[in-house]
Amino acid sequence: MKTLPFYKVALGAIALTALPAMAQLNIQTGIAPAMRGELTTPISHANTANLLGQSVAGVPSINANISNINRIPTITINANQSGSTRLDVSLIDDFIDDVSPNARHYPPNFPNRTTEFVTGENIKYLSDWLEPYANANDATLDVILRAAKINGMARNLNIGTDYTQRANKYMAKAVNLAPNNAEANFLYGMMISEGGGFIEGQKYLQKAASLGYVEAEQSLAQAELLADNHAGALSRLRALQSQHPTNAQIAEQVRIVENGGYYIWNIKNDNINVKPLQLASNQ
Repeated sequence: MKTLPFYKVALGAIALTALPAMAQLNIQTGIAPAMRGELTTPISHANTANLLGQSVAGVPSINANISNINRIPTITINANQSGSTRLDVSLIDDFIDDVSPNARHYPPNFPNRTTEFVTGENIKYLSDWLEPYANANDATLDVILRAAKINGMARNLNIGTDYTQRANKYMAKAVNLAPNNAEANFLYGMMISEGGGFIEGQKYLQKAASLGYVEAEQSLAQAELLADNHAGALSRLRALQSQHPTNAQIAEQVRIVENGGYYIWNIKNDNINVKPLQLASNQ
């Protein structure tokens, strides 16, 4: 029995087949990227036997165990408005959470070049995997936001023009689809302001901040710094620190600005566990 490497083990198994009632509606469920060579469809053969529960003459019995288990929640979302296609985004969301401290903002910050390269390869794969779903006319906001995040990081890593264009497209698409969504406004405003459009990006960041998105306030401070408004940035961050006194990141950003720094997201973060892609031969 071949054991394939997995990025992380989720307790909730990826759904491989639809329930009978769903099948009547032609619903595709549990579609997921195979980032670590995962098997996402059943493999069967007429002469196969389950060696974990069945003895076969001449074949040694198998003892298996799993160590270093990391549990992540199973998350499924609608890919289209009708809900006829559902995606398992558990590994995508876990990856985004893992690398965001290093790649969400510009300039990116990685502990070494190898980690940055491996992250970039994963981002390219996930961007390409999400593309047909996010580019569909009936794509859901859940899919579009994930495509925006992945391609936004690709843009920060200078992976290529195609990915930068995708970032622009999906961030704008998210705002058009949900103009009052805090995260959509934040992502779009962050991308514009960090690309030099301080005034244009500011209105989206301000809207996100008014909707309670704390990171938007931090990005407004970054935009003020890049527009040479050092005093305004420091005042904003100090006010934010008073509202969130236990937030270590905001405290560090205040220190950076007080010491004359201009990039508040340039905070070292070595707690990244990204793994190389191991695509299965049938992918």
